[in-house]
Amino acid sequence: MEIAGYTTCGGCPGGNVEGSLAEMKKNGVQVVHLATGLVVGYPPCPWIAQFSAFVREAGGLEVVVGTHPIPQKYYLNHQKLGTWQGREWKDFTDPTMADEATRLRYD
Repeated sequence: MEIAGYTTCGGCPGGNVEGSLAEMKKNGVQVVHLATGLVVGYPPCPWIAQFSAFVREAGGLEVVVGTHPIPQKYYLNHQKLGTWQGREWKDFTDPTMADEATRLRYD
């Protein structure tokens, strides 16, 4: 596996997503990783569900949420804030919710 490209969403509400997806597909991308920053931001990206659905449905590509484990400091702050309450966030945090020792290494 190799990295074929990377980009930003272009800022809210993700004006760069459609064009970037087309370019990535043209370059042979098969899996799109949405950055861990979309989950740990303050606030987390309100468009992450739509981005995931768009990449899967319009692009026909696999989506992986996260590029690295959530750092412990973000985990603790979001726990205090209650940011990730609700089933919809579990799907986005689970892929990067490593054990505490791993999260501490990413602080």
